[in-house]
Amino acid sequence: MYVTAYTPHGAGGILIRVETDIRRGIPGIDISGLAEGAVKEARERVRAAFRNSGLNFPLDRVLINLAPAGIRKEGTALDLPMALSVMAAADLVPGLGALSEQIMVMGELELSGRVRPVRGALAAVAAGLAEGVRFFILPRENENEAAMLLCGGDRTEKTERTVQYAAVSALGEAAHALILLSCTGAFPRAMEKAETQTRADPAAIWGDFAEARGQERYKRALEIAAAGGHNLLVFGPPGTGKTLLARRYPSITAPLGAEEALEVTRLHSLAGLLGERSTLITEPPFRSPHHSASAEGILGGGKIVRPGEISLAHLGALFLDEAPEFRINVLQSLREPLEDGVITISRAEGPLRLPADFQLILAANACPCGRLGTEQDCFCSPDEVRRYWRKFSGALLDRVELRAPALSQKFSRLNAGAAETSAAIRARVCAAVEIQRRRFAAGGESPRPCRRNAGMSPGQIEQFCPLGEEAEKTFRRAVLHLSLSGRAYHGILRVARTIADLEGSEMIGAEHILEAVQHRRLGDDPYDVLGEYDA
Repeated sequence: MYVTAYTPHGAGGILIRVETDIRRGIPGIDISGLAEGAVKEARERVRAAFRNSGLNFPLDRVLINLAPAGIRKEGTALDLPMALSVMAAADLVPGLGALSEQIMVMGELELSGRVRPVRGALAAVAAGLAEGVRFFILPRENENEAAMLLCGGDRTEKTERTVQYAAVSALGEAAHALILLSCTGAFPRAMEKAETQTRADPAAIWGDFAEARGQERYKRALEIAAAGGHNLLVFGPPGTGKTLLARRYPSITAPLGAEEALEVTRLHSLAGLLGERSTLITEPPFRSPHHSASAEGILGGGKIVRPGEISLAHLGALFLDEAPEFRINVLQSLREPLEDGVITISRAEGPLRLPADFQLILAANACPCGRLGTEQDCFCSPDEVRRYWRKFSGALLDRVELRAPALSQKFSRLNAGAAETSAAIRARVCAAVEIQRRRFAAGGESPRPCRRNAGMSPGQIEQFCPLGEEAEKTFRRAVLHLSLSGRAYHGILRVARTIADLEGSEMIGAEHILEAVQHRRLGDDPYDVLGEYDA
């Protein structure tokens, strides 16, 4: 007899078969199957939890095996599965043997017998459903995560009758649930619909664009980035609103689709970022790590591989404020994930692929002292400015389709009237995103799933970016004048496609090409900010 458990592993996890054998011998617990750290310590927690829950632990030799035995197991989510596996082997719950193989269990045990929450409950339930598991026992605090899948509106009536779960807060409750299951074939609670999330106004949470006056060019770049998923660099003197507007970026983004929301929520569940009253994440994530973050913190990794910031920003945005202050190896390591939408972390036991389909927003001063681009004298030598800017490298900047200078307030507030609200911008963005969803649902070849214009492959660019005669001439002149690389060539077409979508135009016109070029021509040189005062 065995019960099924789950241990997070990279962007997914592994189903663990928890088997227990009880034989005559000196009383004790042995755990096999490459158990490490907290898993080895579980034998004392399980024994104490039995005693403090009023249950009799077998006075024999207990062997618990965690299969597959060739994969290392870490964490505390195997505590409750091991305890219930011992119950099944000791026949403490008569009749359980016939059902134990259809049960998935997760939870950490305290010495008192209380069950603590674990990370990755949503991913565990998804993996169990894929393997045909019918009954789930999980901590009370993880109930909302399970309900997202077990009580979702996409499940059929037949499935809702056959798949059940019990949310428990103590080992005694888990034992009671097993007794009822073995006697009646059902858990002691009826299926209920998952808690729905109350939709809050993003502008009320993140702030409204109307609070920032001026910087119209930067705001327009943020709107295009939100509509098409493009990467963005904003540079200019301190205090011009670079961070202010970037942190309001989530207030103009379109909500996630149903499958996207489940994908993002699953990643955050694996990282342990969902609280007790967690609900489905319906808004694109927005991550803003400090510039002291390590490469593992940004990319993911560790002894037990966990998602990093780029994976937690999957289908959302990663905002790097004061970007040149980040370690150069961290910045350069972003190039492959930006291109591929995944990151592969190599370990001795094999490579792990973590999803990382995010858009990058960089904010930077033009020089170390921050005065370049103002009327004040800059304290930096040309070599210091070049060294400061060189952290980006041409290869990274070539992947950034939108560049926007943030001018000092003397220039950005000139003729600035009432600012447009986030709600008005968000309405245009949502309309453009819906156009893209219909477009890419219709087909088109791509090496990875394409959700926004920024992810179009060269073949899709040929298919979805038709140019009129005048637009074709304008584009050719821009390519020759700016000496664009092949990646920049495609980047301008992707941005122009997004601009046309914002206007509801099927054909890309010359004005769309010109605006895309205007957003792409600056940023390779920090001194570009000096030429923008007349713009």
